[in-house]
Amino acid sequence: MNDGTVIIKDARTLGMGKMMILGLQHMFAMFGATILVPILVNGYFHGSGLSVQVTLLCAGLGTLGFHFITGFKVPAFLGSSFAFLGGFATIAELNTGIYKDMSYADKLPYACGGIVVAGLLYIVLAIIVKLVGVRRVMRYLPPIVTGPIIICIGLSLYPSTLANITTNVPLAIVAALTVILFYVKGKGMFKILPILMGVVISYIVAIIMQSLGVTNSDGSDIINTAALASSAWVGLPPLQMVKFDPTAIMVMSPISIATMMEHVGDMVAISATTGENYIEDPGLHRTLVGDGLMTAFAGAIGGPANTTYGENTGVLELSKVHDPRVIRIAAIVATVLGFTPKVANIFGTMPAGIVGGISFILYGMIAGIGVRNLVENKVDFTNSRNLIIFGLITGAALVFSAGITFTVAGTSITLTGLALAAIVGIITNAILPNEDYEFNEDDKGAKHRGIHIG
Repeated sequence: MNDGTVIIKDARTLGMGKMMILGLQHMFAMFGATILVPILVNGYFHGSGLSVQVTLLCAGLGTLGFHFITGFKVPAFLGSSFAFLGGFATIAELNTGIYKDMSYADKLPYACGGIVVAGLLYIVLAIIVKLVGVRRVMRYLPPIVTGPIIICIGLSLYPSTLANITTNVPLAIVAALTVILFYVKGKGMFKILPILMGVVISYIVAIIMQSLGVTNSDGSDIINTAALASSAWVGLPPLQMVKFDPTAIMVMSPISIATMMEHVGDMVAISATTGENYIEDPGLHRTLVGDGLMTAFAGAIGGPANTTYGENTGVLELSKVHDPRVIRIAAIVATVLGFTPKVANIFGTMPAGIVGGISFILYGMIAGIGVRNLVENKVDFTNSRNLIIFGLITGAALVFSAGITFTVAGTSITLTGLALAAIVGIITNAILPNEDYEFNEDDKGAKHRGIHIG
């Protein structure tokens, strides 16, 4: 395939067979994390959440659309974003205004409407970046703002994990330990597939447990295959019409602050991996537009928000094959899987204990990313200004976790803790004097956050 030392820019020299294998490798790299998002969201919405079929379709078409918008130059894959899980969990439990007495199934389209707006905010940032430059924009979103927000996103998800874990504690422990084992000891492809391996191995354990007569803590079957037997191999994904409401928009849209920063960092990481400067060509503004439009598209048809996937950047580094055509093969495969209900229902049988064990690790890692953002950018916590901003952001997110509800022009709007935290952080950072941080001055931190090439 490739001895790991020669960088291949045009995979056609390898032949179509090897290109297909490389494409499947990229598809499997994103697969575990991408399909985990609808599985988790289904838990929040008690079985009436996102479809795995639609999710795979959004990943495939989203990646192809991103490549078209960016001139087919950037070897990036777009998969489901975990950052919006907190938003889904919040909307699922809203019980004020129009959401009072509303079913979980009826709430989901409003959550997707919030994702559409969040995606369109990427375009706003892209326009600003094009007009005024990256450095001026990013000074309003330093790590002391984005770091605590990411930390709060991870921590806010933990309450939803307990119910899944308690359905089958031993299975949850197997899932969590498997993920940890592959993160720490995994080699080669296994190193970048810990979540997928955690799902696969713990699912095999679940099958063995069920064959031995073991049940969940409430006496129910560990794996319920009722829907699997009746599902077809080929079928249309269950698309749905999106709906809009100010409360859902205020829940979802502030999360885009974190995901846009993630996008910037991913573009720089891919640039560093391939030796190309995608920030300049095709330009950060175009990659933001591509990511944002595809996120809006996904929300519009009932899917999760998209985001550029670091897992696939790892595959680029591992294989040394940097041809975007290989990524597009993976996208086509994901799109085809979006039309296979049988595959979707296989993942629909995922035991809640496995979901709980995986999410227990995953949510902590999301919070850890926020901590890393602060550490790598050398945020000075001996500076009272930074302590104040950090305290206000985390305080707003945790103290007002249930949100603040108010009425505007007869419309009931709930401002969630995360939304309030983002607003407080941006405003406080803007008005308090800042002399301890200059964007792009610290090489490692700036590179991680984006905009540091060469």
